[in-house]
Amino acid sequence: MLSKALLRLGTGAARHPWRVIAAWLVAATLAVLAAVAFGGRTADSMTAPGLDSQRAAELIERAGTGQEGMTAHLVVTPLDGGATFFGDAGARTALTRLQSEVERLPHVLGAGDAAAALDAGGDTAVRSGLVSADGRIAVVRVQYPDQSRLSAKDLDALVELGDRLRAELPLRIEMGGNLFYAFSEADGGASELIGLLAAAVLLFLAFGSLVAAALPIAMAVFGLTVGVATMTLLAGVTEVPTFAPVLGSMVGLGVGIDYALFVLARHREYLAHGLDPWQAAGRAVARAGRPVVFAGGIVVVSILGLAVANVPFMTMGAIAVSIVVLIMVAASVTLLPAFLGAAGPRLARPGRIARLGRARQTGKPRSRAQRRDPAEGAAHSAGWQRWIAHVSRHPAPYAAGAAGLLLAAALPVLGLRVGLPDDGSLPHTRTERRAYDLIAEGFGPGINGPLVIAADPNGDPGMLDRLAATLAADPGIASLAPTHTDRATGIATLVVFPTTSPQDKATADTITRLRTSVLPAAIGHGPARAHVGGAAASLSDVGQRTSQRLPLLVATVLAMSFLLLMGIFRSILVPLKAVLLNLLSIGAAYGIMVAVFQWGWAGELIGLEATVPIVSFIPMFLLAILFGLSMDYEVFLLSRVREEYLRTGDNGTAIVEGIAGTARIITSAALIMVAVFLSFAVADDPSTKMFGLGLATAIFIDATVVRMVLVPATMTLLGPANWWLPNWLDRILPRSPAPTHDTDTRPTDTAPVPTTG
Repeated sequence: MLSKALLRLGTGAARHPWRVIAAWLVAATLAVLAAVAFGGRTADSMTAPGLDSQRAAELIERAGTGQEGMTAHLVVTPLDGGATFFGDAGARTALTRLQSEVERLPHVLGAGDAAAALDAGGDTAVRSGLVSADGRIAVVRVQYPDQSRLSAKDLDALVELGDRLRAELPLRIEMGGNLFYAFSEADGGASELIGLLAAAVLLFLAFGSLVAAALPIAMAVFGLTVGVATMTLLAGVTEVPTFAPVLGSMVGLGVGIDYALFVLARHREYLAHGLDPWQAAGRAVARAGRPVVFAGGIVVVSILGLAVANVPFMTMGAIAVSIVVLIMVAASVTLLPAFLGAAGPRLARPGRIARLGRARQTGKPRSRAQRRDPAEGAAHSAGWQRWIAHVSRHPAPYAAGAAGLLLAAALPVLGLRVGLPDDGSLPHTRTERRAYDLIAEGFGPGINGPLVIAADPNGDPGMLDRLAATLAADPGIASLAPTHTDRATGIATLVVFPTTSPQDKATADTITRLRTSVLPAAIGHGPARAHVGGAAASLSDVGQRTSQRLPLLVATVLAMSFLLLMGIFRSILVPLKAVLLNLLSIGAAYGIMVAVFQWGWAGELIGLEATVPIVSFIPMFLLAILFGLSMDYEVFLLSRVREEYLRTGDNGTAIVEGIAGTARIITSAALIMVAVFLSFAVADDPSTKMFGLGLATAIFIDATVVRMVLVPATMTLLGPANWWLPNWLDRILPRSPAPTHDTDTRPTDTAPVPTTG
């Protein structure tokens, strides 16, 4: 049923290409216009229900102290290297003007008054935490309302003010804070362009035709335009995380070009067999479009499985990325065949166009021998046949060697530490990084990640004094800001500064200690309560939750993979092997990420300037995305092996012929994906680097070490047991015909190929 529907869809699009192309052009235009008019900006809210940091935020919001809102800070130091704010009147005057101009910005609730603290004396200014002990560095902390009442315009206004004052005041001015984190534009534009160029080069090398290389790129650009515009519209009604457009672009370009490659390769085979372009496009969509729909559905289902984490921003990110994947699937079976129909016979292999024209002139049917070039297919698979046959003759050493290599690569996972890179991991070209370094230099690293203690005394008058004294005595706390108490509710907020930086493991340990021992000791057994909040605590909490839920996601994904493959291939050992090998390849990718980002190995190659923890939600996203992508290759390869086994009854022949027959298309598709993903690994943001490097590494390992070494070696060792299935299980399993990717040059259609002309 699906193949027939896709045949009609592809044939109709190819016969009326300009109508379909015009429809997509209108859809893209309307999507962009709607996004401009009604869309929102992506924003991050690192909270989740039930977390202690979320309870702290709720208490602060009840108190109405304003500390539940967004913050920014301006870090300033005199341009004169010998001047200080203690003794230089010009520097203090400039600081006063800076504060007054900041306070006049829209939506600013207030700003720290470092100038007033300096007027009260140097010691007072230092104790306030707004001026460094040497008087060289001052901080103006800016308080905004909560994120729902702000937009990127507020960030733009602050940045524009800083740019103007840099030219007018004798001060070096750097800026940072969570206002930047929430509303800064995500990386991606340059990376997308690099990825497209790399994919275009690889497609040209694969097809030897500029037209053939351009069509998948054009389809991906159309699909990505509609997808990102739809994501922007979604951000207008709900909160879409800032990483979603970058990840959506990365995955969308990868799968879009990948899917187009399958369809385009099949289309060219049909052209070589003598079909008219519209017939070739229709059959290509019917044959290759089925696995595209299958693979896209698996990617979407696996990504949506991230909802098990119960972290709202991750769920919304999964939905946004899934929308892009679905649009790419739709473009592959509608827009691409329209492009193929419009291109006509120009997509035929060199030398085929003339022969096709002569066949049309004579009007005579071409013989099967004429429709098939015996050299085609054999030439591109001979090398793969020799390699797979070689591995199959020595399965044990190859299986042990490849498995040992991947296990060694996965070993660093034992040291995986999740968190969220702070501004200290950004390149020095960013003002946030320079502000971070100035603050750390003047006040210590912990000032960059303050914790906010929200306390409700609930009738215990001495609780706040005990709490302040206990916090000050903790070895992980460097200093405390004055306590703010709301008279109406009695709720108090205490801002405390750790001794370590936000991404330091010691800071997470301090947060845990405060919750488990420090706060309970201060509160006692009365009705009072206190919670630890702030950005650093929220990120730590989300990291812990995702780490706790990761095993559940792994179990769910692996179980789905096993059951699906068992139903398709009527085997127990084949899906079990596939699950274990997928887990091994993903584990190796995780290990390489730990070595690069946490240990700093070869980090300079991707522009990483400092070691950082692995972003807490990235392992879950990578697992979900890679599960869907590897399932496509798995079904593609095993379908051919199963087909050969049923045809010949010989396990060894089936392995060699099946894997060799699919190796070229798998490696071509994988190379394109790796190129696209690696282009994102050179972005400024460490999170984007992690997504790019993690996806590229896993796809590369999956398409080389796993598919071309471990799969033939282990299937050879298992022998006929590969296809064993108990009779009772065979009877109860639903029949699910495997989607095929038969992109070799053998005519696989049972119907005769119609003549053209």
